[in-house]
Amino acid sequence: MADYVQPGMAINYTNSGEDAIKAGDVVVLTSRIGVAACDIPAGALGAVSVAGVYEMPAETTAAFTVGQALYWDGTNHCLTATAGSAPANPLAGWATEPKATAPSVARVRLGG
Repeated sequence: MADYVQPGMAINYTNSGEDAIKAGDVVVLTSRIGVAACDIPAGALGAVSVAGVYEMPAETTAAFTVGQALYWDGTNHCLTATAGSAPANPLAGWATEPKATAPSVARVRLGG
C-alpha cells in the first residue's frame, strides 16, 4: 500500500556539507540535480526543487534541441549534452527551448 505524501515539486534536503547552499544553487542528488529553493546552512534542512523550468549556465560549444536530455557538468558548472555516470554529469532534465552553439544559458525542465 502507498500513502500520498506531497506533490513532489520540492523535497526536504539536509546539507551535509561544510558550506552553506544558497538559494538558486544547483544541488547534485546522486544521479540527478535539484535547485535550492532557499538558503540551506551547513547541517540544516531545507527545500530543493526537483521540478520546474530553470535558466542555467550552459556550455557554449554545443547546440541543444527541444526535448534533448541535458546533464549538469559539476566541474564547469553548466548544462551539457554529455552524459556521465554518477556523480559526474548527473541528469539535469531536458531542454525546453532550442539553444544555438554560442549562448551561455539554456532552459531546462528538471527531471527525466
